[in-house]
Amino acid sequence: MIDTGSTDAVEDICVFWEIVAGRIPSDKVAEDANTLAFMDIDPGADGHLLIIPKHHSVDLLSVPTEDLVATTLAAQRIAKAMYTHLAAEGVNVLNCSGAACWQTVFHFHLHVIPRYRDKSKDRMELPFEPGTPSDADTRAQYARLLSAAL
Repeated sequence: MIDTGSTDAVEDICVFWEIVAGRIPSDKVAEDANTLAFMDIDPGADGHLLIIPKHHSVDLLSVPTEDLVATTLAAQRIAKAMYTHLAAEGVNVLNCSGAACWQTVFHFHLHVIPRYRDKSKDRMELPFEPGTPSDADTRAQYARLLSAAL
């Protein structure tokens, strides 16, 4: 049963909701009562897939705890299979929450991306330069702000 937790308007705007409902085809990888995993149509690496909760939530900030847990556990199970069955040399689990960080489908989802040294199988590149430390005072300021909020 698909529950959007909202109005029928969600059906008209959410491609993932349409996939869960079976109105848009997908290459399903795994499904249980709470989640659906299917191949990404625009993958960053061979084997890149998406895992979504079957209940509609816009993003990480709105997903109920039980759906977040179910989706994360499915990601872990699938990541393990990527190592053993796809010969992945690493796995990224990625969530984009908001348009400013590249979220394009506004239904909470996790990207599970097997990573390979072989660039013919892995087209992803880092969007920032690791190994460049930030300013210590700035880090401390953010730590204080977030700590106080929590």
